[in-house]
Amino acid sequence: MKNISSRLVPSIAILFTLVISGCGTLLDKHVVWEYEEPKNYPIIRAIGYAPINAQPGDSAEIKSIMAMRASKLDAYRELTEQVYGQQIQGQTEMKNLVSSDDKLRSKVSGVIRGARIVKVYPVGDTYATELELDMKLVYELYRINTRSRTIKKVDYY
Repeated sequence: MKNISSRLVPSIAILFTLVISGCGTLLDKHVVWEYEEPKNYPIIRAIGYAPINAQPGDSAEIKSIMAMRASKLDAYRELTEQVYGQQIQGQTEMKNLVSSDDKLRSKVSGVIRGARIVKVYPVGDTYATELELDMKLVYELYRINTRSRTIKKVDYY
């Protein structure tokens, strides 16, 4: 029994030394990064609508201004939906194998930077706002803020 353990101790010590020395080489390195640019930049467009007479306000002018603001927010919501997607939650309740209550919720969440208003105009009793998002500008803003990168070269010491 002593013979087997006396042979195992040097083997375990050598294995342990190799593992420790291997970990040391992983920590001593210098990484050079290269920024990767997309091949094409689409322009995303969205239109938002808001009724004028349904807006709160004492005068027609205030209602028009409120409708312009609401149509702008609706256009931003649509743009956010195109960029980030839409989260849908559904729920159905059944009683005696008959659907008694259906619920469907939609949620859009995200940050839009760099969009520009192309046009705001009335269409009958509704205001419409057209927005445009140039993805090249979004990419430039993203690079300024987050500095996305890929590994160009790794030097081990």
